[in-house]
Amino acid sequence: MADVIAEAPATRVLAAARARGWRIATAESCTGGLVAAALTDIAGSSDVVDRGFVTYSNAAKTAMLGVDPALILVHGAVSEPVARAMAEGALARSDAQLAIAITGVAGPGASEAKPEGLVWFAVATAAGVAADRRDFGPLGRATVRLRSVEAALDLALGALHAPQD
Repeated sequence: MADVIAEAPATRVLAAARARGWRIATAESCTGGLVAAALTDIAGSSDVVDRGFVTYSNAAKTAMLGVDPALILVHGAVSEPVARAMAEGALARSDAQLAIAITGVAGPGASEAKPEGLVWFAVATAAGVAADRRDFGPLGRATVRLRSVEAALDLALGALHAPQD
């Protein structure tokens, strides 16, 4: 699937990170590492990509990223608080200056409260954490995951171009 992902957004993210002297970490659930794959598909990306955490299970979110199990219990894995905690955890557990986190319902299967295509993103830097919700709709698993990768790269690029204190 990584070959389907447009290289241009990932190339722009890598260039912007290089310009800032920043490294990137990813914390991925529903995308299963596709953002890290999109970045590392590009030769020479090792100077920017620090690491990727694939935290598909709730236990992995807690063990690898330090997400408080109470957040997951109260809000569910697909929620703004959990996305924020994932991004913060990835930033704290890496040598990166930017972490992007993704948690969502790629489908099939969903609930009324958390429909197929609902994805939460969070970007963490030293300046703080920003979250973003996208409702892609029931487009099918592959399409939701692909759109999530595109959105994550776009959010990362926005954070790389934002002024930092």
